[in-house]
Amino acid sequence: MAEITTIARPYAKAAFQFALENNKLGHWSDMLEFSSCVAADKQMSGLFNSPGITNAEQAEIFISICAENLDAEGKNFISQLAENSRLEALPEVAKLFELLKAEQEKTVEVSVTSAYEVAPEEADKIAQALKDRLGREVHISSQVDNSLIGGLIIRAGDMVIDGSVRGKLAKLADRLNS
Repeated sequence: MAEITTIARPYAKAAFQFALENNKLGHWSDMLEFSSCVAADKQMSGLFNSPGITNAEQAEIFISICAENLDAEGKNFISQLAENSRLEALPEVAKLFELLKAEQEKTVEVSVTSAYEVAPEEADKIAQALKDRLGREVHISSQVDNSLIGGLIIRAGDMVIDGSVRGKLAKLADRLNS
């Protein structure tokens, strides 16, 4: 995983810098999201590993699939990735691009997992508390996991706040066993 991130980072930074300079962050985000979905497809993975297809042919096929969702700069970006045998890194490039974009826009995606559906008022309170703590605009997505018993788990980037009953019971068990 670290290797693919190392490979993808310079491409993500270059795409981000270009998009930022040309005021096209949203457009590039959409292009990279679509392209990364295509790159993650199992049939496309076979194309990347096929010894009979040149990098230029890979680029041509990839661009023809994504044609309606890429502008001229996007097609050039895909060609550069293909020329350097890096099309497989596209999902990671898109992920890193989104992190850079969120940093620029001072936003953070937060995942809230709870035992029960989170009420809109509660989600607003959580968002406000995280906004105050992180100094960023917060976008919350929520999921239900009945195995938590009660409480919630909040994930924002690498920060995890485990306030679930299951998590508290696991901590208690660790203390009792030590």
